[in-house]
Amino acid sequence: MGCVIDVRRSGDRYRGGEAAAGIESFHAFSFGPHYDPDNLRFGAILACNEERLAPGAGFDEHPHSHTEIVTWVVEGELTHRDSTGHESLVRPGDVQHLSAAGGVRHVERNDGKAPLVFIQMWLAPLSAGGDPSYAVIHGIADSTPYEIPGAGALLHTRRLAPNERTALPDSPFAYLHLVRGDIRLGEERLAAGDSARITTEPGLEAVATGDASAELLVWEMAGG
Repeated sequence: MGCVIDVRRSGDRYRGGEAAAGIESFHAFSFGPHYDPDNLRFGAILACNEERLAPGAGFDEHPHSHTEIVTWVVEGELTHRDSTGHESLVRPGDVQHLSAAGGVRHVERNDGKAPLVFIQMWLAPLSAGGDPSYAVIHGIADSTPYEIPGAGALLHTRRLAPNERTALPDSPFAYLHLVRGDIRLGEERLAAGDSARITTEPGLEAVATGDASAELLVWEMAGG
């Protein structure tokens, strides 16, 4: 079976949020009132949301369960508090991981003076239940994979200089979200906010194009 690269463009994401409250949301998958039975998940990924919060804006305490939640800050600072007692300030280059397990509540806010942009990805766990857990890796090194064993997935973060290339995982399923910059992926060209759902292709590379650097989030997954 050959490679399948399903590119989804930034402008085609479902728009949500609450403008009057300083919240803009862009959803790559079926989410909330934007129900699409043909776009419920890819591999373990249930959601890939770009959230934009004005200073002072945020999401008040709300519940999650049976979900692995991974957050990547693009710009600004994210304040996180949860019902297990964790409180963190998450900045660009940090990976935040909240395993909701049997249930947890948390708050996400922009308590800073600058706009906040972050990417939040939800993954389906391999098994339900258990106790919630929390971790944040500050300043994760480029090319260092972060494992989500509860979802059978690895997150690869890559920052590419112009014309630099990176090999994508040789896994049955890979999901790429382009945070910033422009890349070439096979015969496809992607811009910031675009994503690609990739199946069955070893040896695929992403190449940064243009004059600026590129930043990629790539999920490596065994199951679909």
